[in-house]
Amino acid sequence: MIDRVNAGGPLIIIGGHEDKEGDKAILKTVAERLKGGRLVLATIASHAPEGYFETYQKAFGSLGVTDLVELYIEDRAETHDTKKLGLLDGAAGVFFSGGDQLRISSQIGDTPIEGRIREIWRSGGVLAGTSAGASVMSDTMLVRGSSAETHRIGDLQMAPGLGLVRDTIIDQHFAERGRIGRLLGAVAQSPRVLGVGIDEDTAIVLEGDAFTVIGSGGVYVIDAQGVSASNIAEARAERALSIFDVRLHVLAHGDGLDLQTRRPIGQPESLN
Repeated sequence: MIDRVNAGGPLIIIGGHEDKEGDKAILKTVAERLKGGRLVLATIASHAPEGYFETYQKAFGSLGVTDLVELYIEDRAETHDTKKLGLLDGAAGVFFSGGDQLRISSQIGDTPIEGRIREIWRSGGVLAGTSAGASVMSDTMLVRGSSAETHRIGDLQMAPGLGLVRDTIIDQHFAERGRIGRLLGAVAQSPRVLGVGIDEDTAIVLEGDAFTVIGSGGVYVIDAQGVSASNIAEARAERALSIFDVRLHVLAHGDGLDLQTRRPIGQPESLN
């Protein structure tokens, strides 16, 4: 069962490379949830954030989001800076851009900045993240691991995330980078967690105990609760993973998932 303790406003979790020039369906959803309020673009994941703000300022500006400010943290000491904290005052939402998810967790984890962001979310504000900003949403996040090949035991590096989504591991750029092997490796280590792989230009909108898929790609849900056997604990390092009786769902735009039952929610057209 998925535990969403202290749940707040909507989480919009994006697989990366969301459309910023066409119909901008995902960014449009973020803009709609802001209801005219301020959006803080957190470029913390990037080691070189130049250009991120201008790109999103143009994209969101065309959607009517004119109150957009950038939050960048060079090091943890800046999380106590009153000017940095002031950027979050009165914000209706926070958007984490891409880069390195470990940089987000290591720079703002358990700091006044993270506390203020949680306050915004718990009070009903929207919290969105793309690419690295998606992975950091879960309590355990994937940091490193080979793509486009069968998982090799011992290949993964995982670390604590921000814990906004409990009992879930989120991966991004999923089909494009062939990451199903490493997500299988992650859930094999802890079958109680749900693996969620999100394609580029695709997102899940998580509210309460269910999410809906939006965008042009797919969302892969790996459920290992029913696994009958695997070699994850007994096999030597670098051996290929074997795992039996894994359940896989592939969801597209309009589909959803109930996190409590771990069952898909179909499109209305398919249910009538």
